[in-house]
Amino acid sequence: METIRFNAAGGCRLDKLISDSTELSRSAAVKLIELGNVTVNGKPCGKKDVPSEGAEVAVSLPEPQNADILPEDIPIEIVYEDADLLVVNKPKGMVVHPAVGHYSGTLVNALMFHCGGSLSGINGEIRPGIVHRIDKDTSGLLMVAKNDLTHIGLSEQIKAHTFTREYSAVVTGCIKENGTVNAPIGRHKTDRKRMCVTQENSREAVTHYTVIRNYAGYTHLAVWLETGRTHQIRVHMSYIGHPVAGDEVYGSGKPKWLNGQCLHAKKIGFVHPRTGEYMEFDSELPEYFVKFLRSIEV
Repeated sequence: METIRFNAAGGCRLDKLISDSTELSRSAAVKLIELGNVTVNGKPCGKKDVPSEGAEVAVSLPEPQNADILPEDIPIEIVYEDADLLVVNKPKGMVVHPAVGHYSGTLVNALMFHCGGSLSGINGEIRPGIVHRIDKDTSGLLMVAKNDLTHIGLSEQIKAHTFTREYSAVVTGCIKENGTVNAPIGRHKTDRKRMCVTQENSREAVTHYTVIRNYAGYTHLAVWLETGRTHQIRVHMSYIGHPVAGDEVYGSGKPKWLNGQCLHAKKIGFVHPRTGEYMEFDSELPEYFVKFLRSIEV
């Protein structure tokens, strides 16, 4: 059983505090509190209790049950498929895999319907076939393994930094020159939903970017990941003072109609684990992305 620990910020009731500090919904937080899976400084508390500032909150997450994750006939765009893997173009707004309190409507539910039992099991019952992920409000390409041999081969390429990942992003402000951000990323001390550049409990993170075009108050970038940390592009762009447009966590969230960051996983490339052939896939910018670019033209 996984346990999430964080220090409380004062003045907030427990259920809201958990929702604000983790990736759990407020209703999921209430259920865990009622089950006795939440303690404050080692003692059980009620959902309406307000922990004092600095108190240690521990949230124990129950193991997911396979019965809760069902195949769903959800349309997905499959860019490529063979007996070993798929490349899927995920739409903005779709969650990749189920989480506590959110077991339906995800890419995994759709994959289970499409592939039946043909998905790798290395990441467990809750993430079958998922080798890597992109955020809910990031659109674009990701690969899915149908068997464990393929999963291992693709994972090794990610660890060795030989897996090509190119994103298209619109960031706030004017960037004139191409650049690289080399700054370690770790979990934020008090806000579990956020990552940050830090030297404490962090991992190396390197992001390269090239300027495509400057717009009125924004810059369109091509971004390459040398490493693959959680929220890496969003954290690094915010760190250099140019958060991704629409980012509600690391930026202002404007413009609100974007409903999340203007970030698209445009290209992926990898060596097929079975054939040894290098394969690369490119995707067109989605409608929301193109609409935003048109809206900021001078």
